[in-house]
Amino acid sequence: MFIEERHQAILDLLEEKGSITTAEIQEMFGVSYDSSKRDLRILEEKGLLKRTHGGAIKLRQVAFSKPPKMTCKDIGEIKENYLAIAKSAVSMIKNNDVIFITSASVGYLMTQNLPDDIKIRVVTNSIVIAEELRKNDNISVIMLGGEMDNKGNCYDAIAVETIKRLRFDKCFLTSACISASFGLSIQKSQAISFWNAVIDSSKQAIGLYPTEKIGMDSIVSICPANRLNTLITDWDASEEDLCQFDDLGIEVVIVDKE
Repeated sequence: MFIEERHQAILDLLEEKGSITTAEIQEMFGVSYDSSKRDLRILEEKGLLKRTHGGAIKLRQVAFSKPPKMTCKDIGEIKENYLAIAKSAVSMIKNNDVIFITSASVGYLMTQNLPDDIKIRVVTNSIVIAEELRKNDNISVIMLGGEMDNKGNCYDAIAVETIKRLRFDKCFLTSACISASFGLSIQKSQAISFWNAVIDSSKQAIGLYPTEKIGMDSIVSICPANRLNTLITDWDASEEDLCQFDDLGIEVVIVDKE
């Protein structure tokens, strides 16, 4: 097989699966580890994929649509790196903390793994997360009001004004993408004021970003990456990307594969 044919086959597999490892390339095409890494480097230089620690992922378009918000019905479908990041985030919560939890799927996974032996107060703009948390006797919930979107979240001016009147020990948030150059980014501009208000009201801002969101840019920048104090990501994130965050003074936490 010519190298061009192998490269096309790699791109076809990426289109189908969304990711590929160097081990898979070695096995499928009978090439060495160094050759598999070189293939991915060449394809990345051509702007056809993004390398990760152990392979590569498909490039997202700037207007990439996020998956639907997590509900209790499809919790089992979530990826293991999302769950590992959520558990790492939960381990940072202390007794009597006041925290904000993102309405994204990784935030829902946090609610599934919160300890029951400490008392905390959780602020959320998500009716889904609030409904899940109300079952816990050790958790006090503040539900932000405002005009609700069709996913059960409030981001409008009423929610922003409420956030400004609150203070958090920690906020746990995510967005469509994050990069060292473009910062935290999202699809729509309506939530920019909301997320900046959350960060402004927090002693610690903790970003929850799986490999799929690292080093990518969405349409609209929320804020620079270094508004985060800590970035939690997974074992497959690119070392090059993580070094850039480290250079910005962000504490990078890499979770291990279970």
